[in-house]
Amino acid sequence: MARVRVGIVGSGFQADCHATSFRMVPDEAEVVAVASRNPEHAKEFAARFSIPRWFSDYHEMLAQPDIDMITIAAPNYVHAEITAAAANAGKHVVCEKPLCMTLEEADAMIDICQKRGVLLMYAEELYFTPKYVRAKEMADAGAFGKVYLVKQSEKHSGPHADWFWDVERSGGGVFMDMGCHGIAFCWWFLDRPKVKNVYCQMDTYVHKDKTKGEDNAICIMEFENQAAALIETSWAKPGGMDDRTEVYGEGGVTYANLHMGNALPTYSAYGYGYAVEKAPETKGWSWPVFEEFWNYGFPQEMAHFSRCVQGKESPRATGEDGRLVMEVLYAGYASAGKGCRVDLPFRPAGVKRPIDLWLSQRR
Repeated sequence: MARVRVGIVGSGFQADCHATSFRMVPDEAEVVAVASRNPEHAKEFAARFSIPRWFSDYHEMLAQPDIDMITIAAPNYVHAEITAAAANAGKHVVCEKPLCMTLEEADAMIDICQKRGVLLMYAEELYFTPKYVRAKEMADAGAFGKVYLVKQSEKHSGPHADWFWDVERSGGGVFMDMGCHGIAFCWWFLDRPKVKNVYCQMDTYVHKDKTKGEDNAICIMEFENQAAALIETSWAKPGGMDDRTEVYGEGGVTYANLHMGNALPTYSAYGYGYAVEKAPETKGWSWPVFEEFWNYGFPQEMAHFSRCVQGKESPRATGEDGRLVMEVLYAGYASAGKGCRVDLPFRPAGVKRPIDLWLSQRR
């Protein structure tokens, strides 16, 4: 197969990440179409990235016979329906995190893609983040001995779009939005061991005027291989993005700060343009980054998914990964509501939004 022809569903921040990333790997794929409910957004997005076709209805885009793969960069509550429509149209699917809203949706997404013979790939870029990949390579080579703890932290001042604040469309707050990164990453880093239990604490500390969702969460996962994970996520931290990982073993340790090792310590009395994701201003001291998308791992991720469609590689991140994350999200919200650990497997009936498992029990 020649270059994979891609259609993007969505025109916001994450769609921008996808389009920019595909531009950086032109030998693997090309974006040939974009769909967004807002026709002006779709048209502007297409013009900005020189995409030849744009649509205000993603079904029309899926009817295009030359599209091989779609990426879903739309709100969480429509992931499942878009995936089903794409699979029925014979398109391979890259779905942004979290996979969907419920475990029932996750199972249905996996099932329809298997039945239609298309790939369902889960867009977890931390599997591809160069600094974090290097840490895993060292761990796999025995640098730290038996790893007993992996910590992953992602914090900033709040999401990119208004729909994240609306739990009806998002399914939860920061734990749903960013905790999914840490859950997937720590599980992957430790070679996908069985999860024994989950304990979470969460609350809404800063953004009560904007959301019913939590804006700060702490999660502990215990695994059957006698290792643990500590995941910290926040929408309540000012000053720009902070993303870091720590790995502890009986014979070593490593610290990976995603941004600080790729930043220029800078003082400016006047300010300047862009420093780093979510940084509110650049006057005074700031830490502008370079090659931001590459250091996040987005281009490597999209190149890999394109090679999977070409039959050259097997997916590193699948719908099954996304389903495991959904189950841990369920358990985490339930744990925060009950104030105790929750054992896996955990599949309560009748869940419409993971956050309800917290809100319904909140004391």
